[in-house]
Amino acid sequence: LANQLFDLAREGETARLAAYIEAGAPVDMRNANGDTFLILAAYHDAPDTVAMLIASGADLEAENERGQRALTCAVFKKDVASARHLIEAGADPDAGTPTARETAKMFGVAEIEALLS
Repeated sequence: LANQLFDLAREGETARLAAYIEAGAPVDMRNANGDTFLILAAYHDAPDTVAMLIASGADLEAENERGQRALTCAVFKKDVASARHLIEAGADPDAGTPTARETAKMFGVAEIEALLS
């Protein structure tokens, strides 16, 4: 079941994942790589799922085993909507390895760089 929940986060199946979280699945559950639902949703361009997870109390600053956080993943994938949700919720653009700010500069994501300013 846990693997299926991580797939729901990757696939942006917001309503289905929300139902499991409302039924008691931990919002900050981690997979073998240390990824949370929020990290996976941000990495896989699923802004509606990102917003739902934030509203459900997901840890914005959770890191996977490589030091990556949800905001950096959204920036790397050039997902402006997810990045905006995370920034508005208070995600730290200078945390993690690499940071979201460093990632935006590295990949020239001007729209996201502006959000981080």
